[in-house]
Amino acid sequence: MKASVLALALLCASPLWATPAPAGEPPAGSRMDNLATLLDLTDAQKKVVEPILQDEHAKMHAKMKASFEEAKASGTKPDWQQMKALHQQIQQETLQRLTQTQVLSATQLKKFQILQQTMHGHGHFSHGGPPSDAAAPAAQN
Repeated sequence: MKASVLALALLCASPLWATPAPAGEPPAGSRMDNLATLLDLTDAQKKVVEPILQDEHAKMHAKMKASFEEAKASGTKPDWQQMKALHQQIQQETLQRLTQTQVLSATQLKKFQILQQTMHGHGHFSHGGPPSDAAAPAAQN
């Protein structure tokens, strides 16, 4: 069970274009190609963006693994709020790096942010953790 939780958390913590491809999906390289298509990246831009995204993936993997090992050593469960905050922090750092390199246009940066938000809302810490403290929206008739 712990191995399953660790595997799920590591998968959810990684950006879509950097995670290993599940069976039946294109490999990670073609995911970068898909991102390049969505952002209209030139080959020169891809050469700058890809290492930044790979670094983001490596950071997320290392920090999530360390968090799980720390929780295991202390006999506790991982703190999902802390994991979510860590995920958001690393995403923000990536966005800052992309902004500082000035490799992407303002439109491309906006598209990238939308893609990050879309991914975040589809499985990246949106399910599996404890319920949020926020009140549930009112039911519509």
